[in-house]
Amino acid sequence: MYRLDIYIPDQHVELVKKAIFDAGAGKFGNYDSCCFQVHGKGQFRALGNADPFLGKQDVLEIVDEVQLQCIVQKQYIHEVLAALHTVHPYEEPAYQFWRVNEF
Repeated sequence: MYRLDIYIPDQHVELVKKAIFDAGAGKFGNYDSCCFQVHGKGQFRALGNADPFLGKQDVLEIVDEVQLQCIVQKQYIHEVLAALHTVHPYEEPAYQFWRVNEF
């Protein structure tokens, strides 16, 4: 099992959640759509040939974002990643997978 952390602009959270849950993320035992989310500020500067969804090249942007955390079973990782890249508005979405030890 893995934990997926994704950083999403506020206005796109529900769209991303639906897509990754439909692809298999957030399933645990007799439950689905399980997640935790926290609001915060993200920042970035688009460089070179970037085509940013928000902001302009070479300008530091600070954006209201949500960090979404959910679990993903190994067999769903590729489908969840495909769904994430399909609906996330950023040219290069920020996310991490963490292996979760089960005891």
